[in-house]
Amino acid sequence: MPRPYWPSLVLFLLASPLAAQTRTVAERLGYPSDAKLLILHADDLGVAHSENVASFAALDSGTVSSASIMMPTPWVTEVAAYAKAHPGADLGLHLTLTAEWATYKWGSVASRDSVRSLLDSTGVFPADVPPVVARAKLADVERELRAQINRARALGIEPTHVDSHMGTLFATPALLATYVKVAHAFGLPFLAVKGMPGLDRAKLTARDIVIDTVVMAGDDVPRARWKQFYLDALTKLKPGVSEMIVHLGHDDAELQAVTVDHEPYGSAWRQRDYEVVTSPEFRQALRDNHIILIGYKDLRKAALAR
Repeated sequence: MPRPYWPSLVLFLLASPLAAQTRTVAERLGYPSDAKLLILHADDLGVAHSENVASFAALDSGTVSSASIMMPTPWVTEVAAYAKAHPGADLGLHLTLTAEWATYKWGSVASRDSVRSLLDSTGVFPADVPPVVARAKLADVERELRAQINRARALGIEPTHVDSHMGTLFATPALLATYVKVAHAFGLPFLAVKGMPGLDRAKLTARDIVIDTVVMAGDDVPRARWKQFYLDALTKLKPGVSEMIVHLGHDDAELQAVTVDHEPYGSAWRQRDYEVVTSPEFRQALRDNHIILIGYKDLRKAALAR
């Protein structure tokens, strides 16, 4: 089964090129220097109505502090309507070069003829990351990423940041550099994690903020211990800026059809994530561990306040 290029608990603690800054991100946002800041982030908006409904509810209740949108997906116009009605929502773009589901596919936002190296023989994105690494031309990658950002703006979405679906743009130093280049060109914060291979060659600027830790459930997490995985992760969270990535949805007929024959990150998986982050135990763990939820809008403020 295709999987994101993330382990279950990603903890990169190598030195950042920005480590010499005198004030921490927490201090620049008015918190103590040792504060635990967490971006609680919902991925994959636009994939399905079920995904959208669950994510909108979590955003509206403050359960999650950020989310990102897949612009090539069929339900993206529903997200655009939500974004217009909720201008304060922290909505970024989940830049997409793969279409992992067995029977539910999408292709490029840019014209097919202009990004041929990104598409398979049927004209859609490949199901997994290795074909992108093997075949994608960097010029086509850049063209498609720009097209996705421009489409979002054309639909009235002003993205707060960009990140990468299935970690595709983190798979090689060249892809990572292209991702950073496009983010800079549009003036957007971007997800990057300390210790990412190739990050030292990605031409970071003094205003780029690199996340200390990313937490995400992987296929190795026992399904019966799903909630405990997340509660343990909150307990272990260190001072600094972390991101917890969740995939929210309802285990209904629509999402079951979208994710058919693909249990990892499938319909039941997304229902479990939704139930965990909306549970009283999860909210209590945030309080008990003195974790402060922030979003990418806050990172932009911190970058400007350095």
